[in-house]
Amino acid sequence: MNFLPAQKSLWEATAVAAPDAPPLRGPRDADVVVVGGGYAGLSCALHLAERGVAVTVLEAAHVGAGASGRNGGQVLFGGKQSRSELVARYGEATGHRLHAFGAGAADATFAIIKRLGLQCDAVQAGSIYAADSPAGLAETCSKHQALMAMGVDARALDRDQLREATGSHAYLGGYFNPRGGSVQPLSLVRELARATLGAGAQVHEGSPALSIARDGADWRVHTAHGSVRARRVLLATNGRPGGLWSRLNQAVLPVWSFQVATDPLPPSAGVLAGGAVVSDTRRVLRYFRRDREGRLVLGGKGTIRAPRGPQSFALQRKTLARLYPQLADQALSFYWGGQVSVTLDRLPRLFVLDEGVLATVACNGKGVAWNVALGPVLADAMSGAPLGSLPLPPARPLQAIPLHSLKQIYTAVGGTWLRLCDSLDRSRPHFS
Repeated sequence: MNFLPAQKSLWEATAVAAPDAPPLRGPRDADVVVVGGGYAGLSCALHLAERGVAVTVLEAAHVGAGASGRNGGQVLFGGKQSRSELVARYGEATGHRLHAFGAGAADATFAIIKRLGLQCDAVQAGSIYAADSPAGLAETCSKHQALMAMGVDARALDRDQLREATGSHAYLGGYFNPRGGSVQPLSLVRELARATLGAGAQVHEGSPALSIARDGADWRVHTAHGSVRARRVLLATNGRPGGLWSRLNQAVLPVWSFQVATDPLPPSAGVLAGGAVVSDTRRVLRYFRRDREGRLVLGGKGTIRAPRGPQSFALQRKTLARLYPQLADQALSFYWGGQVSVTLDRLPRLFVLDEGVLATVACNGKGVAWNVALGPVLADAMSGAPLGSLPLPPARPLQAIPLHSLKQIYTAVGGTWLRLCDSLDRSRPHFS
């Protein structure tokens, strides 16, 4: 997610101060070089440094400039797919391993935050998955049953219970999962950078990686004013490495997600009094939460192109009025957006680009928990662990999306189709 001047981000306005990470100057040697100063890259570098590995992180702009500093801050349980879907795709052992990793990602993220004392407004008050259509209600019932079978103390919520929990009349029912929660996302990534530096790693902002090439048995990554030679390289740029590695951009689709935030709401507003975060079953996703000061932060699908000011956020304003009619005229103090990288099958990827070069991309909206928790796994991979033992199976060769140059058509047609499906779901009668 890239910051634009026409936007005003809540997270930029309220985050902890960034650590000092000056641009790279001159040549440098390391065991591992990480390209990308977001959750995945920093968590990997942190865990490598804690093991005594010499690691250098190169960030093109500033830490958290991308999706890690601009997302909704929801720390969510699990992935997009069920255990049976993952087993069908990857086989019994890998499917179970990948599902178990996703199921533990939120807890693992909060554990890392607690262990390191990261100041990022972390609150594990649970998450709510809500349905506003009969089809969505059936989906939440199925997922709730699956969670119970896994031993998760999730609670089914009927219409009245969901209204009490959220303060909204828009939903038919859903469930509450106590393992979810929220963070201030930009504070989290800045605190990860601070901890990574404290563990002995090198972190350099304003140092875009311009090229990568073999240097004997090693790799050398060049920036405008320096270079790093290392045995292994991790590209942790959310599938947007520019021209650093041919065709990697073609493995994902960039989709705009927009967010708005109100002024702090009084307790009498009755909005999410319990502190849980909410997402719903719509194909065109809606998600919302309260921040530390009581602001309502609401996000969802953006337009095809970058926002050009407050007028670009009409859909978020409409969604706010539908969910909370009493807030229809509420002032919106913040509005921002960015691009989320997704894959057609909504599965993340760990690409083996060459011997010693890996790329992790596309968490498909689950990136906070997934990427922070993935750090130790990526550290294993960059330390030489067998790739077949990782929870995320490595993909080789790189798989480009067919006709990727038509990505704007993909997203426009796909968005229209998903909105139509949501409308049809809601138009069907519901008997309760």
